[in-house]
Amino acid sequence: MGEVLTGVAIFVCLAGAALVSLVIYDRFPEHHRQEDTNAVVRLAANLFVVMSSLVLGLMINSAKNTFETIDHNVHSFATQLIILDRALRQYGPETAPARASLNAYLQRLVDATSPVQKTPAVANRLSELLLNKVGDELAELTPPEAKHAAALQGAMQQLQRVIEQRWVLVEQSDGIIPVPLIALLVAWLTLIFASFGFRAPRNGTVVGTFIVSGALAASAIYLILDMDTPFSGPIQVSPAPLQRALAELKQ
Repeated sequence: MGEVLTGVAIFVCLAGAALVSLVIYDRFPEHHRQEDTNAVVRLAANLFVVMSSLVLGLMINSAKNTFETIDHNVHSFATQLIILDRALRQYGPETAPARASLNAYLQRLVDATSPVQKTPAVANRLSELLLNKVGDELAELTPPEAKHAAALQGAMQQLQRVIEQRWVLVEQSDGIIPVPLIALLVAWLTLIFASFGFRAPRNGTVVGTFIVSGALAASAIYLILDMDTPFSGPIQVSPAPLQRALAELKQ
């Protein structure tokens, strides 16, 4: 929801700047409407066009890297869950309660995947309790021989790796594009759009162009911000690795 409101606010700023400039141009004093003044306004706008393009490129690259990194970590997380389940199976039927808790944890992750999910499933408190329950149930086991003791130790170490990977995903879920950078970019784009309305003819085509251009520019920034937070919004990391892991655990 936050990204949507940001996109709407950006659209209002951009389209509003162009339309306001179009409306108030005739009210400027005559010496403010000369060709020299228009040339200076255009030059200033062109400067910020270049700077805005550079910042947009950096934001796209940053969001792309964030998305790819988290997608890789989700695949790794799913793999570690499967390995943990295999380690529990190796110990024997005594780990059935721990495997059931692990299965319930992974089932909750898969069920919680939704475009409107506000909190990443990996960061959910109940999910954390289910994962911790696996450790509690393993701690209650008493290995009858050295072979079982080694298997239990391996399972505990694998569980620790799963927990560490989970916290990595939690820490990566908020995005890394700083708000001041977004605000600065919007300010530059607002100035550029305001220059569009300077001395522009007043007709429906121009007004429609301003509105459509503002909507497209705002949508582009919205998609970049949404990609920077891959656990929410329409652009999300695929839950397929977790679904495959769940299918493996249920075999």
